[in-house]
Amino acid sequence: MIVPTKIFFTKGVGVHKDRLASFELALRKAGIEKCNLVYVSSIFPPNCRQISRSEGLKQLMPGGITFCVMARNDTNEPNRLVSSAIGLALPKDTEEYGYLSEHHAHGETQEKTGEYAEDLAATMLATTLGIEFDVNLACQEREQIYKASGKIIKTKHVCQSAEGDKNGLWSTVLAAAVFL
Repeated sequence: MIVPTKIFFTKGVGVHKDRLASFELALRKAGIEKCNLVYVSSIFPPNCRQISRSEGLKQLMPGGITFCVMARNDTNEPNRLVSSAIGLALPKDTEEYGYLSEHHAHGETQEKTGEYAEDLAATMLATTLGIEFDVNLACQEREQIYKASGKIIKTKHVCQSAEGDKNGLWSTVLAAAVFL
């Protein structure tokens, strides 16, 4: 069993006539193109330490099997807004696990996509911690309940958005949480 001890967040955007090449360019902007990426589900391991993007990128090895949670979106429609985000919610007790969430959207601003991903991670964590709340409340009201419980210490997100290329080239956005 492999349990990561470190994590970093990154994002990127790529534009190219070929869809796959557009994705590759987004990976390059994110700095993770040299890795063999393995997508995993959304659990933030207990006692995992967040490090900076620059520190994390230094630890990657070309060809290395690299686990990540990734949100990815693309379009070849001119001016179409695309976005992808990773949300994070951490419990107060570092011995407990947290949640990561991925969200990708068309037509949403970077801020809205990021906040949605962050709220989704917090909601998943809140349900595992037994925090009672009404799912129909606005996300700001739920956030107040989560934080007032004293069980959720931190939430955040990383998001990338872009408008589709005006000439119809493929535009790819991605956000990733990379485990080490």
